Amino acid sequence: MDVNKARELVKSILSTSRYDHTIRVADTAEQLAKKYDVSQEKAVLAAILHDYAKCFPTDELKRLITYYQLPQQLLQFNKELWHGPVGAMIVQDKFGVTDQEILNAIYYHTTARENMGKLEKIIFIADYIEPGRSFPGVEEVREKVQINLDLAIQMALRNTIIYLLNKSVTIFPDTFYAYNAFMKNWEGD
Repeated sequence: MDVNKARELVKSILSTSRYDHTIRVADTAEQLAKKYDVSQEKAVLAAILHDYAKCFPTDELKRLITYYQLPQQLLQFNKELWHGPVGAMIVQDKFGVTDQEILNAIYYHTTARENMGKLEKIIFIADYIEPGRSFPGVEEVREKVQINLDLAIQMALRNTIIYLLNKSVTIFPDTFYAYNAFMKNWEGD
């Protein structure tokens, strides 16, 4: 899929503020892709499409989780996680995106997972640190990503887990698995 076509698609479906966020994520992803030797074209396309299903109504997301035979376990967790997997399926089904790296980056951009590919890492962290984000700890992650991509992701995952624990809400298992995998890599150093 052409990047300009993707921009048109998401602009037509997202709110103005969500579209602006998407463009900031794409710009951040492009910079990180260049720094970490990942296809900038793939990074920008994945970033533009990452929130395609973000503004879908909850009932529609539920229906699509069933329609696409996504793990029913998703429904036991916060609906904010649903748009990644649903969006990846729609992008593949309706728009013909077949690149598995791009699809994985969209699918896991909210939860992360063990053994993430470089493009997945870039979209995950670009979404977390884009310039419009402002919350405790984001500045440290922005600084760290300029030095070490994996350590920045580990910090972002830690911050996210602490935030969710403080809210007393459930945490999707992939997030814990991702955090543990990044920690094991650091413990071995």
